[in-house]
Amino acid sequence: MAIDAIVLHTNDNVATAVQELKTGQQATIRLGRELNQLTLAENIPYGHKFSIRTISLGENILKYGEVIGRATVQIEAGRHAHVQNIESLRGRGDLGKEEQ
Repeated sequence: MAIDAIVLHTNDNVATAVQELKTGQQATIRLGRELNQLTLAENIPYGHKFSIRTISLGENILKYGEVIGRATVQIEAGRHAHVQNIESLRGRGDLGKEEQ
């Protein structure tokens, strides 16, 4: 079975598209040897991230098991997760360590 996206760590809440994906598509997502299905709520460009579950406003975005940003709005499962709904936490001088 061909895969459409990968998740690299069990704690991740986003997957990375390994090909261009379309709204309504039933995407096959691989985590290790496990395969899961998720219906996409919008188009996902190749190499971009999408939410694999609902991510709450202010919740950390996890990829590779690491925090890569924070949700600026609630992101429903199957939605594109990118600059329109994620803020970077890296290199920000306005945040103290406890906020990151």
